[in-house]
Amino acid sequence: MVSETSADHLKKEVPIQKARSKLHFRAFSKIAEQEWAPAILFLILDVVCWVFLYTLLISARHDIYFSGRIEYVVVYFVQLAVIIQSLFIIGGYSARTETRGLAYTAEHILAMLSALAVTSLILYGAATFDHSMKPGRASIFLSFMFFTALSLAYRRALRERVAATAASRAFLVLGANSAAANFYTAYRASPNNQRLEFVDLEGGRIGERIAGPGSPIVEGNLEEKLTNMSHQYAGVILTERIDQLQPSLLDRLIRTQFQRARVYTLESFYEAHWRKVPIHWIDPFWPLQAGFQLARTSPYHYVKRIFDIVAALLALIIIGPLILVIALLLLTTNGRPVIFRQQRVGRDEEVFTVYKFRTMRAPAESGEIYTRENDPRITRVGRWLRKLRLDELPQLWNVLRGELSLIGPRAEWIEIAKRYEKKIPFYHFRHLVKPGISGWAQVNYPYGESEEDAIEKLKYDLYYIRHYSLKLDAMIVLKTIHIMFAGKGR
Repeated sequence: MVSETSADHLKKEVPIQKARSKLHFRAFSKIAEQEWAPAILFLILDVVCWVFLYTLLISARHDIYFSGRIEYVVVYFVQLAVIIQSLFIIGGYSARTETRGLAYTAEHILAMLSALAVTSLILYGAATFDHSMKPGRASIFLSFMFFTALSLAYRRALRERVAATAASRAFLVLGANSAAANFYTAYRASPNNQRLEFVDLEGGRIGERIAGPGSPIVEGNLEEKLTNMSHQYAGVILTERIDQLQPSLLDRLIRTQFQRARVYTLESFYEAHWRKVPIHWIDPFWPLQAGFQLARTSPYHYVKRIFDIVAALLALIIIGPLILVIALLLLTTNGRPVIFRQQRVGRDEEVFTVYKFRTMRAPAESGEIYTRENDPRITRVGRWLRKLRLDELPQLWNVLRGELSLIGPRAEWIEIAKRYEKKIPFYHFRHLVKPGISGWAQVNYPYGESEEDAIEKLKYDLYYIRHYSLKLDAMIVLKTIHIMFAGKGR
């Protein structure tokens, strides 16, 4: 039986423990947000994790022929040096890197694949001169595989802690114009959950609501808010054009960007947080801006074409029997034709014929131009083929012919493309790159059923054009695999 004195003591201890827990969490979060802390913490975790995994695997597989020799230390040093350098390049040791998203996951995997390739090249190159420097291939491969998963997991866990603290800080939005109101509406529909504080730079709307009932009230006191920037706000968002700002305010924002917190334009916020481009914020000269990864002479342009050819050939060889089975199944259930042909618009607005398995009872050209959800024209077999994206397998032939890429914006039917080019601003920018079987818009937005859907998908296509790169293609591949196995296609 607990005495009254002990019971009173326990009652006092519980709040104290809770308070200590909160203080420890805040202290941890403050340390985690420092620029140097993640670098040291992740460096220690990476070294310990790699040494543990590699030692465990070489012991389990009896790869201990260089145990007790200087070569043992050299192999560890080479492996860790390459791993640390690879992660450093992608921002794996920075407090500002968002490690929870798909973008970093793709970069992390690519960095580890590169580290594996470089490590193997160095060690097995050295092994031609000294056989004792040759570690087991399976041990290295398994070590990298497990290390990739674990190192990504503890980076995501730490970022969750930092994000929980950052969520208490709002974004400071400069401007109370129609662009600010539209941004608020888009923000409410997004996954972001941080508060928004709107400041009127001209003072005409102070005290009003930015976008009707329930929306934030427009405030003033910009100078005071910028002074307390690093303590109260996660960043600044500009809804005014930069050329319309006062020089003194622009200079203040530049110093804020480099010393305290990130300053976003609407375009940069859309790209950084939502990975799409707001078409109402760009102009006809948008492709001429600096920062575009896409270029005709880009080495990746040619590497991608080689990869398309090799991957399409291998896919046709490996899944050739599956293609034959699907064709026979469609022939017996739906009759002829098995292959659906349609004129579509490719790069530089060149028209080509796309090939797909026929999944509908009537051609899409007759009547309705969109395929609706639960469309009665879709056959029973066709519905499953669409869900698993297997209806697009014949497009591998288009890839070999150079009309399609594996990754790129969707190639639209020529009649739809003509309509969109007349009604949707900058729609023709989609034709700057080769279309693909899968793409950034396809994996981020549902199947389009209207012009409004086409506008939303265009935002993602423009993001792909601007950030055309191996990293982005890797992200698309990861999301495509997820969609295929989850059966989310239409």
